[in-house]
Amino acid sequence: MAADFLPQNRYQVAQPAWSENAVIYQVNTRQFSAEGNFQGVIKGLEHIKALGADIIYLMPVQPIGIKNRKGTLGSPYSVKDYFAINPEFGDENSFAALVSEIHRLDMKVILDWIPNHSAWDNPLTVSHPDWYAKDYQGNFRPSPWWDWDDIIEFDYSVPALRRYMTEAMCYWVERFDIDGFRCDVAGYVPNDFWAQARAALDAIKPVFMLAEWENRDLHEQAFNMTYAWSWNEAMHDIAQGRASLDRLRKYYSWNERSWPESAYRMTFVSNHDKNAWDGTQHEQFGQALEAAIVLSVTGEGMPLVHNGQEAGENKRLAFFERDPIDWQDHAIGHLYRELISLKKRVKALWNGKAGATMLQVNSNDLKRVFSYVRMQGKEKILVLLNLSPDTVSPTFDAGLYNGQYRDVLNRQDIVLDAAQPPILAPWAYRVYEAI
Repeated sequence: MAADFLPQNRYQVAQPAWSENAVIYQVNTRQFSAEGNFQGVIKGLEHIKALGADIIYLMPVQPIGIKNRKGTLGSPYSVKDYFAINPEFGDENSFAALVSEIHRLDMKVILDWIPNHSAWDNPLTVSHPDWYAKDYQGNFRPSPWWDWDDIIEFDYSVPALRRYMTEAMCYWVERFDIDGFRCDVAGYVPNDFWAQARAALDAIKPVFMLAEWENRDLHEQAFNMTYAWSWNEAMHDIAQGRASLDRLRKYYSWNERSWPESAYRMTFVSNHDKNAWDGTQHEQFGQALEAAIVLSVTGEGMPLVHNGQEAGENKRLAFFERDPIDWQDHAIGHLYRELISLKKRVKALWNGKAGATMLQVNSNDLKRVFSYVRMQGKEKILVLLNLSPDTVSPTFDAGLYNGQYRDVLNRQDIVLDAAQPPILAPWAYRVYEAI
């Protein structure tokens, strides 16, 4: 009878070895360079590599619809042709050259995929109008409740649409050798479709799949990684003084106990949506920005760097027009490079099961201080974050706190003793490596 109660693992997606200490970097081809095309991205690949990124996530590269277009150039998420290249960015040859150069630099590339909806003037509206969802009057409809009036939704109860969308995804893997997809609003598409598509893609080559959604069931058969939206929201609210640190503890408790151990969660301070609609990283996080970055890289999860963060991300990039990033050397870039280098070197900081579980280091000031260790074998990383506008001097429990360390960011050796509380300035952070 006991055999009837053996644990069942519903989460069948295996993580590739190359992803275990990977970092992901988002590229908006339109804004990444002065050229605003694939060649401009190629010129910046050495920079991305030097930052420490391993996966380049390209925003959509397909042609953009004209009917009901927003702005002058339109949204990349309004796809007119799933099998073509946006001439704004280049052609098949220049895209193939970009993929080839990414691979030459030993990085992977995943393509933004828009399965939930298309442009109003996608030829499928004429050849297969039955593939689209309809409103109460029987007309094509945008996604309900949103202002996405430049797109119309598909109907995934139609088997032929599922076949078409899977064949389109397979085309990009077969034709250009891309390594996977970031799937837009993945939760608006049935999970059983994703299982079908994943099986077809893996028959060509093992792919890496990122869902722009936060649901553990997506990890069962289809997705390697999901967005940690609630992590970002918790950090943002803490930075703005609207939430207590327990919001963050709730996230990590939920992540550890409720989500599969094999799942990667993507932690991010910024992305194209956050930058365009909620503000720059500085607008969103203010003085808490650097502490948020430290947690995104050293805590559990795979960190995302949105292009331009490392240059200070000093403006909201226009979404429907050309608005190139203002590139400059910046302290945020130096911080990311230091932290990513540490993540890659110390296995305790790796992703998913390859890394170590975060352990809270208790203190007498849990309302203002968030502190944790990640330990594996002889490796130990201790992180102290003052997530408040006050100067604090917390006393920590000695068991996980005491020891000899290297201050990673200041490059100084230090002995920590709970009997000698540190002084942490407002929004200060410390990253220590045991020696």
